Amino acid sequence: MGGVGGCCRHTGGSCPGAEASLNPDSHLSKWDQRHREAETQGSPAQVLLRNQHLLPSSGKALDLACGRGASALLLARSGLETHAWDFSGVALERLEEQAREEGVRVIAQTRDVVAHPPEADSFDLILVSFFLERRIVPQLIQALRAGGRIFYQTFVQDVYLDRGPTSPDWRLERNELLHLFRELQIHYYREDGVVSAAASEVSDLAMLVASRGEG
Repeated sequence: MGGVGGCCRHTGGSCPGAEASLNPDSHLSKWDQRHREAETQGSPAQVLLRNQHLLPSSGKALDLACGRGASALLLARSGLETHAWDFSGVALERLEEQAREEGVRVIAQTRDVVAHPPEADSFDLILVSFFLERRIVPQLIQALRAGGRIFYQTFVQDVYLDRGPTSPDWRLERNELLHLFRELQIHYYREDGVVSAAASEVSDLAMLVASRGEG
């Protein structure tokens, strides 16, 4: 979870939503505690695991609202200069510890990604997983360098499983992710909600990979 103004990184519970805006310190404390008590580093984002062939061979990558950084570690192992931003210092400490154990380099930064989104033309790849703050989407698009790619996944409103944020405000409407990134070239899109025949790792998720033009 990366910014006090937005939700939600999935931990199996509900999303604090408006409470975060009213009491950001309490919101941060809750996330710090969750990251502190988590037994594992977590798993990389499914949108990454299913589309590793779309990763650039080199360049600068950002895991935005990275949590404990399982996806950031995957990006670093892939040879990318990997930056990881989150507002939980506890999450980043765990990420840095794991990166040292694996012998990979991840540049971690404590950052409110809503108040301070990435600058224009700064990354070749941006990953956003289980974090939805619609108002910074234009900045995310502009933060991609020419030919840069965004990998995005989060929950949809048409739920099949009982997981993720409870407020529909923190879930995508049908095809909303396509609409949010409509000015980019779409390479991959999948949306699994109530149409799912059975539970899977991608149930209730929308996933997208898209790139900014070279011009």
